[in-house]
Amino acid sequence: MKTHRTLVIILLTLACATLAHAKNIEPRFSRREAPVLTLAQNNTALEIRLNNEHPCTVEKIAINLDGTTDLNDIASVRIHYAGRDKKSHPFGETRAPVAGEMVFAGSQAAGVPPGVFKISIRLKPSADLLNRINVSCAWMQIDGKRIAGAAMPAPGLRVGVAVRQAGDDGVARFRIPGIVTTPKGTLLAIYDVRREKSRDLQGDIDIGLSRSTDGGQNWEPMRIVLDMGEWGGLPQRYNGVSDACILVDDRTGDVYVAGLWMHGLLDAEGRWIEGLSENSTEWTHQWRAKSSQPGFGVKQTSQFLLAKSTDDGRTWSPPKNLTRALKKEEWWLFAPAPGRGIMLKDGTLVMPAQGRDEKGLAFSNIVLSRDAGKTWSASHPAYSGSNENQIVQLDDGSIMLNSRRGRDQGSRAVTVTHDLGKTWREHPSSGALVEPGCMAALHRHEYTAPDGSRKSILLFANPNSKKAREKMTIKVSFDNGATWPARHWILLNEEKRSAYSCLTSVDEQTIGILYEAGAANMVFQKIPLAEILNR
Repeated sequence: MKTHRTLVIILLTLACATLAHAKNIEPRFSRREAPVLTLAQNNTALEIRLNNEHPCTVEKIAINLDGTTDLNDIASVRIHYAGRDKKSHPFGETRAPVAGEMVFAGSQAAGVPPGVFKISIRLKPSADLLNRINVSCAWMQIDGKRIAGAAMPAPGLRVGVAVRQAGDDGVARFRIPGIVTTPKGTLLAIYDVRREKSRDLQGDIDIGLSRSTDGGQNWEPMRIVLDMGEWGGLPQRYNGVSDACILVDDRTGDVYVAGLWMHGLLDAEGRWIEGLSENSTEWTHQWRAKSSQPGFGVKQTSQFLLAKSTDDGRTWSPPKNLTRALKKEEWWLFAPAPGRGIMLKDGTLVMPAQGRDEKGLAFSNIVLSRDAGKTWSASHPAYSGSNENQIVQLDDGSIMLNSRRGRDQGSRAVTVTHDLGKTWREHPSSGALVEPGCMAALHRHEYTAPDGSRKSILLFANPNSKKAREKMTIKVSFDNGATWPARHWILLNEEKRSAYSCLTSVDEQTIGILYEAGAANMVFQKIPLAEILNR
């Protein structure tokens, strides 16, 4: 009998301890600002951390999708637990979305320190890119006790498209975005196709393109625009093409894509390396040491290539080599700046460009054509110590060039020319836009105001940080880039990743952005103009 009473006391003590432990559990609910992507299998829309002081067992999790624009956008919802073993443990069964509470039942032990429960959404390909997804936890049952959840604030997470993901078409990684809208309304997205490794040139890299004829909702299979194959008898990993820039002639509809071709390798002293093969492991970057040198030959310096499409981006001409036409012989390197070019009001075609001068120092400038792409010339350098840049034409007809500087600078260099790059002056806003050392996007958008007048704004996008490539943010200027008021900033994505970006006008009422992110190599999102203006 005494043994029985002792056992009862022990069980009661354990029960009380369990309830006490349950009372001490205070779940923390959080979500990162990041788009929920079509074509991606897993999109974490909510995270739950238990913050428990003792081991416990989670038995039920009830969620709701209140605030979601359209439940029909969602294909399925699932929950998984990531603990100290760093493995993903399913909790309950994958469910189709329903209105009201969705209860997931399971038995997941949570140790100390606890792991995290992740609520993941898979979207239908038809999910509207202007809609929102909102996920909240209504309650949880832990060790037999119900604990209240918390509602996530509206309007919820944006919808986007995973245009390119690592592994698509057998490619290791896609990088370096550019995007334009043709006169027919087609979106043309370009990017590096880094087939074997994620690193920069030299490597087996081509320039790929994706087309969308429905405003970015759906994208056609990838096309290859620039690919030098096994030119000169060297394997493809020693004939890479990278850092593409795309430009559309709004009058003719012709589209141009420029890229930088690197043939073979130069050593640290700038000497051609003989005997490279498929088994060779030598590697360097065109911006490193003396890996690109003065001169014009393919064994001296990296090459400036240009391809053309006359059918809205469906097919492309063999590339022309413009190195001799554009590069000064004493420059170490001359290349397109990745992203997009523009057409000026008078029809002049302008591409952003970059290079290394006679001392090997970086500079930024422009390339232009005044005869509809028949001939091209390069301007004087705009800014020393900068490289990747984007351009816009301002209301007074001048060209603004917004450039990346060294990582230690923490801000963008901004210069302006009134004579097509013969002379440049630093803009008063130079240094005002922060950056962590990263390519950025700059775009001029024109629209009709409610009173019928024509207006324009400048849009800028980059990782809004001095330290890391994170917090992809769109900013707007109403005064030709003099100021960028913070109340109009839109944070698109908190995630850390390479975070290059490019902007376009999908139509007069919609802005499109293509950028690198953690969830996918190439993410496309649409933002209503009204949201940008009316913040």
